[in-house]
Amino acid sequence: MRIIYKSYTTRELAQAIKHVVGFKGRIVFDTSKPDGACRKLTDVSRLSKMGWNYNVDLTEGIEKTYRWYLEHCV
Repeated sequence: MRIIYKSYTTRELAQAIKHVVGFKGRIVFDTSKPDGACRKLTDVSRLSKMGWNYNVDLTEGIEKTYRWYLEHCV
């Protein structure tokens, strides 16, 4: 079984969230601070062996999560 990893930068994640929630402001990154870990991966090989595979892309996942939050927490 071949596992495909899709990685996103912090900037890409922030832009996706900005788009989904409709934030009109500017996102500013403080480049004087350390970057942190270069990559943080989640190993889903055990789930894949049980037949699970993700079928929601990043933007769709953010949209679903934000919709759930608006319905249950606001």
